[in-house]
Amino acid sequence: SVGTEGPRGGPVLTRFSAAAPPAFAEVMSIKLRELIRSIRACKTAAEERQVITRECASIRTAFKEDSREDSQYRHRNVAKLLFIHMLGYQTHFGQMECLKLISSNKFPEKRVGYLGLTQLLDENTEVLMLVTNSIKNDLLNANQYVNGLALCGLGNIANQEMCQALAGEVEKLLISTNPYIKKKAALCAMRMVVKVDELEDKFNGRVGGLLEDRNHSVVLCGCSLLTSILMTYPEYVPDFRRYISTLTRMLKSLISPGYSSAAEYDVSGITDPFLQVGILKLLRLLGTGSVDGSDDMNDILAQVATNTEGTKNAGNAILYECVQTIMAIEAESGLRVLGINILARFLMNKDNNIRYVALTTLQKVVRVDLKAVQRHRETIIGCLKADLDPSIRKRALDVAYALVNEDNVKNMTKELQNQLITADTDSFKGDLVTRICACVEKYAPNRRWQIDNLIRVMCLAGNHVSNEVRALFCHIVAGTPEFHSYAVHKLYFSLTNAGNQEALVHVGIWCIGEFGDLLVNGRAIGPDQQPIHVTPAQVLDLLHDLARKPQDGGGGPKTQELIASALVKLSARFPGELERIKKMMRKFETSLSAELQQRACEYSKLMTSEWDHTRADVVDRMPTCEKPAGGARELGETSIDEVPSGVAANGPPPAGPQADLLDLDVDALLNSGGPAPQAAPAPVSGGADLLDDVFGGGGGAAPAAPPAAASQPAAPVDDLLDGLFGGGSPAPSPAAQQSQYPPMTAYENPTLRVVFTVAKGGAPGQTRVSATFSNLGGTPLTNFVFQAAVPKYLSLAMETASTSTLAPRAAVGGTQIINVTNSTNGERPIIMKLRIQYNQDGQPVVQDGQVSGFPAGL
Repeated sequence: SVGTEGPRGGPVLTRFSAAAPPAFAEVMSIKLRELIRSIRACKTAAEERQVITRECASIRTAFKEDSREDSQYRHRNVAKLLFIHMLGYQTHFGQMECLKLISSNKFPEKRVGYLGLTQLLDENTEVLMLVTNSIKNDLLNANQYVNGLALCGLGNIANQEMCQALAGEVEKLLISTNPYIKKKAALCAMRMVVKVDELEDKFNGRVGGLLEDRNHSVVLCGCSLLTSILMTYPEYVPDFRRYISTLTRMLKSLISPGYSSAAEYDVSGITDPFLQVGILKLLRLLGTGSVDGSDDMNDILAQVATNTEGTKNAGNAILYECVQTIMAIEAESGLRVLGINILARFLMNKDNNIRYVALTTLQKVVRVDLKAVQRHRETIIGCLKADLDPSIRKRALDVAYALVNEDNVKNMTKELQNQLITADTDSFKGDLVTRICACVEKYAPNRRWQIDNLIRVMCLAGNHVSNEVRALFCHIVAGTPEFHSYAVHKLYFSLTNAGNQEALVHVGIWCIGEFGDLLVNGRAIGPDQQPIHVTPAQVLDLLHDLARKPQDGGGGPKTQELIASALVKLSARFPGELERIKKMMRKFETSLSAELQQRACEYSKLMTSEWDHTRADVVDRMPTCEKPAGGARELGETSIDEVPSGVAANGPPPAGPQADLLDLDVDALLNSGGPAPQAAPAPVSGGADLLDDVFGGGGGAAPAAPPAAASQPAAPVDDLLDGLFGGGSPAPSPAAQQSQYPPMTAYENPTLRVVFTVAKGGAPGQTRVSATFSNLGGTPLTNFVFQAAVPKYLSLAMETASTSTLAPRAAVGGTQIINVTNSTNGERPIIMKLRIQYNQDGQPVVQDGQVSGFPAGL
């Protein structure tokens, strides 16, 4: 009976008598092409399953009903099963039919049978032993194509028993004079060598004849067989080194310009790249650990590396294998440098696959010749750019990390930190932070540098710093009493600028709680040789602001728990602020977090009068660790030279350049004597960059000018900016008012908010940014100056600000227009570094910020 589809989709059984084979043949004669057409016509997966189920039922019935040995439809049905198997459906019921086809005397049926054998069965199938005798007969057949079918099937699915039973027949075919049979026998022998341990002796003596054959395909299969033998049995490598001269002679003939068979084996202008790659792989195995063998192949490897054209993929494949061989053998130092230079050329290729394999190889080569790889450090760092494939960036990061040592740790750490600013994905930023922290922990030259760089990482990407690194930082600070004052001051000023980074907030709160008395005692000396004054009220204001931050901005229960612990410690260090500390602690007593609520209640009890005599001992500093984390290191300079303007004792900021809190050399390029002259700057054409350490120099920096009279003429500025700024910027065209984007918050703290409204300018690559300043506090901000800087591929021009005083709680306190020209026409994003200066309650304040969220394509 044959299952067909009824009117309602159900099966209908149609019975055929044994005396009516023509009708049966008519039903079962559907061709493979028709099956493929019907499956492709299906519009849903359910419809496809229905078609395949119906066809499988028909094929199954055909196998049962038409059991004649000479059935003309069996090979057609097996071919259809192969297609169904490719689609992922079960076809195990056709396995026995494959065995029947293999035993057939007809070549078309035998061919389909062997194809089904390799696809529908595997070496663990129990029925596989039933076909052993048929394969043996085919190996002894006089027809070379039948021999080839048997060798292909045996080389794909032979199990251990089949290999042992048929090894003798395969060995005889290896000495055949027919290249077609010899190459297939060599490939079949590869599987036998891997499957059965004692069979390699049968084929070892036949390898030499294969390598010396005149047919390239036979030589290539001989190389593959010998490679398989040497990888499975490395103890045979010394015995086969006698073939190095044969292989180098063959390789030399392939790369010679006058090779007689070059046209026959030409691929993209290269003679038989497949054979060249096979020989290079084999030479790599033979030359590893042998000085004499390596000397014999040094010359030919140098010729391959210099004469192979790398513009086509075939040439790149040969060069890649050549470099792999050079790095594996005992090659000369000059040859290794040549190989590393080839990998550096690969890194500049536009093909991501070539870049990836080059980086993967460089990661291994670093352990062999670090000095040669160091020459291409800039190229490797360039692969970390945000516009490249994530897998390439991750691999480039691994190579860059492998390049770090005690001699270059400072430069490499700086370059990796620069990538944190432009990293566009959280996963890659997390990998960067992990690598940077590992470098700092392993190779830090002194404690000062270690502390500075860990703080810098937490300022740039504190949300990605692990708890282990945070604990390490606290361990280092606690174990180095000489840096207690330095660390707490640096963290305090960092928190005022980057209070949205979780790791920075957590370690900063912990250090303020432990060493808050050192922060306010006024003994710390700033870079101007004046004492640094921080009042307890300012410290508590900072903690109050941090406690009010939202869950995703550095706040949350964990932060509040740390603040509560810091407050109870500060109750003994700031006795004059005890009542305010109690008031702040009472807010935590009603928290929804049970842990925080319990801590707050216990801490409030500890701050009552009955604990006045013992409270200082209870909340004393944590004991100093005997051995700081990371082992013994030099201390380094302990002086404080990174304090924002306006925190010294004597009013105005000191004259002369100062270093930025993130060590980005910002102040060194700003005016040393206060605000810029009252002149509208022109577009920047050169000079230094506020982000010099971040973007590698160049670019433009534009200080904001205070309001000036409308009639005041623009004049060139002659100051420390060295002629960066000139005349007034041109008025925007009407087109500049079009193509508006949604407003974006460029900078915000509890006192000030800066909002950018972005629009495309009239000229190509020009962007008009309207900055709006809002004073969120209750007191006016005077002497307000807004400054910005951009990387070298951007130019910047800032018009005069509308006012220098921002009224309190005004929705729009002031505005300023910024014209940016992108020389890449939107291929690289707009990034700005901001510096904001103003006076609040008579005290100068300096704030820094980074803006990188501009719309794409500007």
